[in-house]
Amino acid sequence: MNHDTLLNISSTALYAAFILYLIAIIPFSASIKAKRKGSERIAVILTTIGFIMQLVYFITRWMAAGHAPVSNMYEFLTMFGIMMVGGFLVINAIYHTPILALFSLPIAMLVIVYASMFSRDVSPLIPALQSNWLAIHVITVTLSYGILSVSSVAGLIYLLRFVDSTKKSKDAFWLEVVMYFIVLVIAFILTTVVMKGIVHYEDNFFYTDKNGNDAVATYHLPALITFEGSLPVDPKGNNQWEPSDHFTTGIEVPPVLNAQKLTTVLWSVIIGSILYGLIRLISRRTIFSMVKPLTNKVSLPLMDEIGYRSVIIGFPLFALGGILFASIWAQIAWSRFWGWDPKEVWALITFLFYAIFLHLRLGRGWEGKKSAWLAVVGMGIILFNVIAVNLIIAGLHSYA
Repeated sequence: MNHDTLLNISSTALYAAFILYLIAIIPFSASIKAKRKGSERIAVILTTIGFIMQLVYFITRWMAAGHAPVSNMYEFLTMFGIMMVGGFLVINAIYHTPILALFSLPIAMLVIVYASMFSRDVSPLIPALQSNWLAIHVITVTLSYGILSVSSVAGLIYLLRFVDSTKKSKDAFWLEVVMYFIVLVIAFILTTVVMKGIVHYEDNFFYTDKNGNDAVATYHLPALITFEGSLPVDPKGNNQWEPSDHFTTGIEVPPVLNAQKLTTVLWSVIIGSILYGLIRLISRRTIFSMVKPLTNKVSLPLMDEIGYRSVIIGFPLFALGGILFASIWAQIAWSRFWGWDPKEVWALITFLFYAIFLHLRLGRGWEGKKSAWLAVVGMGIILFNVIAVNLIIAGLHSYA
């Protein structure tokens, strides 16, 4: 098969996986209250077929590109989604907990949708990426992220079941704060999808990047933040630009930060806060109290066990992929094992966090609620590492 045919099969397989996950949520939802296992079996079969379709995407794109499809943001996020579903299937095969699917699958689907907003072009690898250690490092890291995400989902479900929504408490307050941030993340993804993929909003600003080279930043939302000394321009054709007049607040940041993504984040906070306020105003209830009934039949000891076991599996994988394999690759690519790049720093923070998690769990007896809160915080660290560090902070690991 030729290059274009393989890419078409790859894209179709990924789209099919998304549809299958969307359909699978229905029987998974039905299985929560059903006494028989029929709905759950159907949902697991659909999810498994969807996972196989994602593997077909991965294999065919690898064949088309000639290298592992983990070299840009589209491929990395899609790989993250694959591993998240894979992690759920493994845990579900052991513990048979369909409630995990009602949280894991929507997250994986959002990741797939968000990934689709990035360039899907297959490009030759730059010299620093032309190593088998690229595939080993990224695949191991995304696998660990997928399993650790299951731990976070289990922790969130534990808290939703454990915390009383009818009483005011610190746990209830902070759990609602978590719900607010979940709304912000959803707003971030939906804002990107709508403005870039549907509305096709586009403003361009000419600026000098952190390496002193001329560049053009393309905004898909009105520019709240721009690069220092940037000028609004419009394309003339043949890679030529002419001065123009675009909306801007006048707030500027140095090119070490990604002003485009910061603008998207700010718009997401604004839109997400409005969305959250509307939900609260219409329902006159906390989001936490609306979601809580889904967890009425959840076994707290089981969720605690799943959260702990997921970290036991995911943490060593992250230590291998995110620290050891990454250091070997860094030595090959840049002739140094460690360079305090933003991604390296956050990999270290992630490693230390989960090391502390296990220390507190095993050495200090932090089980149940305390362990669940740590798992939820861990998801925040992973999301910051995957999205903010990759996109907003300029570094060797930044994805365009």
